[in-house]
Amino acid sequence: MFEKVLIANRGEIALRIHRACREMGIRTVAVHSTVDADAMHVRLADESVCIGPAPSRDSYLNMAAIISAATITGADAIHPGIGFLSENAKFAAMVEEHGFTFIGPSPEHLSQMGDKVEAKITAKRFGIPCVPGSDGAISDAEAASIAEGIGYPVLIKAAAGGGGKGMKVANSAGELKEALAFARAEAKAAFGNDAMYMEKYLSHPRHIEIQILADNHGNAVHLGERDCSLQRRHQKVLEEAPSPALNAGQRAEIGEIAVKAVKAMGYRSVGTIEFLFQDGQFYFIEMNTRLQIEHPISEMITGIDLVREQIRVASGAPLGLSQSDITFNGHAVECRINAEDPETFMPSPGRITDFHAAGGLGVRVDSALYAGYKVPSNYDSLIAKLVVHGKTRNECLMRARRALEEMVIMGVKTNIPLHQRLVAAPDFINGDYDIRWLEKFVAK
Repeated sequence: MFEKVLIANRGEIALRIHRACREMGIRTVAVHSTVDADAMHVRLADESVCIGPAPSRDSYLNMAAIISAATITGADAIHPGIGFLSENAKFAAMVEEHGFTFIGPSPEHLSQMGDKVEAKITAKRFGIPCVPGSDGAISDAEAASIAEGIGYPVLIKAAAGGGGKGMKVANSAGELKEALAFARAEAKAAFGNDAMYMEKYLSHPRHIEIQILADNHGNAVHLGERDCSLQRRHQKVLEEAPSPALNAGQRAEIGEIAVKAVKAMGYRSVGTIEFLFQDGQFYFIEMNTRLQIEHPISEMITGIDLVREQIRVASGAPLGLSQSDITFNGHAVECRINAEDPETFMPSPGRITDFHAAGGLGVRVDSALYAGYKVPSNYDSLIAKLVVHGKTRNECLMRARRALEEMVIMGVKTNIPLHQRLVAAPDFINGDYDIRWLEKFVAK
């Protein structure tokens, strides 16, 4: 097992990784930008190293600075966390070339699944159902014929995309040329890559993802599904597990497909295979080759510490459990609490004057906030995750309402009022929503 792990991230996920390491008897190194010098994970880590100024490109995306920090502190391994360099194949390779262990998948799998076109080809090869669409990147000249073959409406997507950028819907042949040009330009600006592919546009799908865990010894398991359909501008807002849209047969079928695929790939570490689900059918979207922000709800219904298992697997240890060992108990939801105006969704950085985390049976708050902490304007606005578990979905939602009433975050605006509206909305209570429902809800 590792003796010292460098955490190449910030905020609540850096603190989450630190806690897992501490419980495993592993010392930690925190890296931070100049504006994060007073961050909670920096205060709690055994050692800390400043790796640059506030902009991410000069600190949390500075590969050389992170490798240097690992070298001078004598770390054994580097955990990339979520976002930043967590799915960067070049960084993973650099970590290994310098003699450290990358706590995540191999550089090859990061590269393979990081390209949306290559990921779709790989998914098909291993028996994962895919949305009807192009077999690879498309040229402007062949776009019209491909779209006619699929049938309108079609969705044009960036091969190197994410976060909804480089994505455009064309409802007819007349809209296709303009939609393709717009998507290419946006993808080029965001990712430096304007390669596009095309899929059938699904009108009312759910977003269902399967959490998997695999080791270097050919073992793999799934931890059930999460329903991440409540999204605004392709960004998840609230997730729940299990999904109210699936029955037991569908759940078992897609879990088995996911496990067979990762075994065939020779994949290691945690990962998530994401699907659109409509009219009883699953369609592959992408594979996230990292820990997910919403991983706590899977932990709540299975009792398995995903970060701990991720670290164990990276150290070379085999999985300590088989699929038959995993049982699913109750229901869990996660509310992503952002420092933003709940009406305009504009970021709201500032100093936290008061902070009180909700508590009680079945309530977990993952946050690096404390009274006096200054939320910087340089990074993502996520400041806390309220995770609630109950024996039934109804009990879980009632507990979530109570917990949201208890949460106190003063000094910045937050989207807690939006979450209070969500958990009280009849459509959500009835489980009657899809990936476009939230956009309509907030527009009312």
